[in-house]
Amino acid sequence: MDIQRSILFVALAVVAYLMVLQWNQDYGQANLPEQKATIAANAAPNLPDVPTAANSNSHDDVPSANGETPVVPEQASAPREGLIKVRTDVLDLAIDPRGGDVVQLNLLQYPRRQDRPDVPFQLFDNGSERTYLAQSGLIGTNTPDKSGSRALWSSAQQSYQLVDGQEQLVVDLTHSEGGINYVKRFTFKRGLNAQCSEKEQSLKKPGCIDPSSYQIGVSYLIDNQSDKEWSGNVYAQLKRDNSGDPSSTTATGVSTYLGAAIWTPEKSYTKVSMKDIDKESLKLSVDGGWVAWLQHYFVTAWVPAKGEQHQIMTRKDGQGNYIVGFTGPSIAIAAGAKAETSMTLYAGPKAQDYLGTLSPGLELTVDYGPLWFLSQPIFWLLEHIHSILGNWGWSIIILTLIIKLAFFPLSAASYKSMARMRAVAPKLASLKEKFGDDRQKMSQAMMELYKKEKINPLGGCLPILVQMPVFLALYWTLLESVEMRQAPWMFWITDLSIKDPFFILPIIMGATMFIQQRLNPAPPDPMQAKVMKLMPIVFTFFFLWFPAGLVLYWVVNNCLSIAQQWYITRQIEASTKTA
Repeated sequence: MDIQRSILFVALAVVAYLMVLQWNQDYGQANLPEQKATIAANAAPNLPDVPTAANSNSHDDVPSANGETPVVPEQASAPREGLIKVRTDVLDLAIDPRGGDVVQLNLLQYPRRQDRPDVPFQLFDNGSERTYLAQSGLIGTNTPDKSGSRALWSSAQQSYQLVDGQEQLVVDLTHSEGGINYVKRFTFKRGLNAQCSEKEQSLKKPGCIDPSSYQIGVSYLIDNQSDKEWSGNVYAQLKRDNSGDPSSTTATGVSTYLGAAIWTPEKSYTKVSMKDIDKESLKLSVDGGWVAWLQHYFVTAWVPAKGEQHQIMTRKDGQGNYIVGFTGPSIAIAAGAKAETSMTLYAGPKAQDYLGTLSPGLELTVDYGPLWFLSQPIFWLLEHIHSILGNWGWSIIILTLIIKLAFFPLSAASYKSMARMRAVAPKLASLKEKFGDDRQKMSQAMMELYKKEKINPLGGCLPILVQMPVFLALYWTLLESVEMRQAPWMFWITDLSIKDPFFILPIIMGATMFIQQRLNPAPPDPMQAKVMKLMPIVFTFFFLWFPAGLVLYWVVNNCLSIAQQWYITRQIEASTKTA
């Protein structure tokens, strides 16, 4: 009868495993959008000529010079112009000549999906799927951009490309109006190190991709050839709709932050969520600083010139898009004079080592949550281990060993307490027979026994309680660090940032939990004992959709705990028998 029951249990487990695998194959990975798939099929990830968003021609997103919400006059939509395409070794983007906005941007070194390396991740998009773009311009009484209209810029070429041997690419857009000549200049840098192989570049080996190449310089050169003084303000903003995060890989119910963030003198990192913008518009005057939009792994930010006071604002436009941006101080240019004003657009991965150098506090956009003070040193240690080993999976294993050594004395004390509990289990059983259902006398007798044997009944819980903050901090480290995105370990684990595709690591983790329970003393309460027996099964299903890197940490930690606990239990039992 026992054999039949065991066979039935194994058969049900196999069927359940196969069903979960099939579900994961059918629903576990989102399909690529039709437009992106077409691009990949043509082996040319160039951007389409004309965005198809219905709200592309609406310009109520242009702020007024005094920072007030603009009033948009009724007007017919202007015809769309062909987009100006720019391609470097790390960026493939499109600039709309109407306004000179960056309306589409692909990150060539970051595939959208690991199984489709030819399809880059699209950060900016002004098409049918999503509205997300970086806008900038000049506003004032006699400036190109006004509420309800945008300047129409022209360029010498319709497409630009950073060629081999070229370290910098400059794209100039020109516009003339009222005797004033304007140049809107975009400056791009080379990102790939020619000394690194394609594999090293694809694995984002330190030094192979320059993070500053995701930084786009935006300058306005103003030549006032009129007979009057020119005055205006520069503005820059990020506009996004309320669509979901296309870079999110979480399936555990805990998602990363999607929304705006700003820098203020009082606080280097302040989140401004979409709900906050729904409630009220924000207006602040700050010196320097930055405004940003965050999503999983990637960030876009406008960084104004240092040493100048800017008006930061958040609001919604008439189409319901969310806007975060800034307006610069007033610029006055005498007749016949020239002037230049510059700012920086960053659009790329959350490279925290570089972001802090771009602007103070910008590195905090790598949002590790409430336990950031633990996550940051964990990432620092993990990054240094990786610089030696060159593999994030093995780096996680070495990190686990280091953490285990740090908690070794505490764990040893706990395992000794549990081993003594296991040794006195027969005495506890006899007390239960003696006092029966009299819980009060039973509890008193147990406390006396624990005191006599020098046992702390809560000692076994202490290592778990102490390690939980470390576990949660590591969870956010693996979840938020772009370095983990699509990072392989070995065999079937090709991406440590997402779930194990065959759920092998979670099953091993559940098995190690079961072995640990066998080494622990059984709880005196029968109901509690039944609940504890279910814990490995519950945790196995709970960990099925956790990042593989996190499950790897837990598996290694459990294996080390089993070895340590077995050794200590064996010593305690041997000394008990000798006594």
